[in-house]
Amino acid sequence: MKARLKDPRRSPRSRAGAAAGAFVLALAAVVASGPGAHAAPDAATGGERYVALGDSYTSGPKLGTQVDTACARSDVNYPSLVAAALAPASFTDVSCGGADTRHMTGPQGEAPPQLDALSPDATLVTLGIGGNDLDLPLLLGRCAVLGTLLPYGAPCRTSFTLLGKDEIDTRIDGVAPKIDAVLAGIHRRAPAARVLVVGYPVILPDDGGNCHDVVPMASGDAPWIRDKEKRFNAMLADRAAAHGAAYVDTYTPSVGHDLCRPAGTRWIEPADSATTAGLHPNEAGHRAAAADVLAALGR
Repeated sequence: MKARLKDPRRSPRSRAGAAAGAFVLALAAVVASGPGAHAAPDAATGGERYVALGDSYTSGPKLGTQVDTACARSDVNYPSLVAAALAPASFTDVSCGGADTRHMTGPQGEAPPQLDALSPDATLVTLGIGGNDLDLPLLLGRCAVLGTLLPYGAPCRTSFTLLGKDEIDTRIDGVAPKIDAVLAGIHRRAPAARVLVVGYPVILPDDGGNCHDVVPMASGDAPWIRDKEKRFNAMLADRAAAHGAAYVDTYTPSVGHDLCRPAGTRWIEPADSATTAGLHPNEAGHRAAAADVLAALGR
């Protein structure tokens, strides 16, 4: 992604408005969805039978070659990289942009339910899901708009806590039983498989800072959003443990690679480009996630 140059003739408010516009437009990629499924050819060696399930943080929109454009699925996403390292007997990736837990057991457009890719002979399943159930685009979009208008304080946090209860915490609690249902469904269909729940990487700086010209979040909202992501990942880890699955922490290894970092350092992109989707991991981010999954497998 090319760096944007500041125009000294533009006011701070106009620059912030432009940043907010670009940031909100990038949210469309978070929920990019569509039908389709892709299964890679069987490998000649290895006995692993690997199935990858998930949303756009798994599918890799715009990266590499899009092997399924309807689902925004890349040939260099982390499941493909894990499969390349494992050389499994079979590899099936049905991750799809815009997927939520409903699409594990129900169709997503023309795409069949993702759990239909499972069978009793599956030996490894990775699952990256839940962000769309949380409605991450709404959260980030509202915070970007409010942060443009009120760059100081925590207007977004205030808007989600007007009734004295944190609405995002309530949503996270509501996603937990949906994750339970997905994991139970995986175990029913693939009882012998090792199941790895893959968490979400760092988005905003872990130190609570921000880059307002790029991501127009208010100064008090940035650490609040960070804390919500951590709480969400903690919920995923807890539900994984409750179902005998492993949790893959992609957040901790990605600290220092948030979207405020320069190109070449960041693992998540702040805006769309020709080859990357805004608010999504770039190729370096997928390589890092693949390394995290392989480490969890002892590789």
